[in-house]
Amino acid sequence: MSIINLVIVLIVVGVLLWAVNTYIPMDRKIKFILNVVVVIAVVLWLLQAFGVLGAMDTIRVGR
Repeated sequence: MSIINLVIVLIVVGVLLWAVNTYIPMDRKIKFILNVVVVIAVVLWLLQAFGVLGAMDTIRVGR
């Protein structure tokens, strides 16, 4: 994945998160949880994209 694709994805995710936070009325706690989940998902995706985390498809949950 090229650096341009990474930057474009980060911009799109940031704009979408900003739009949700700005235009969709919801409780402050729910917004905080949404922001934390999105940031954690983006950080994990970036770590995997740069090869720090390794392949996520080998992680199994349950049986």
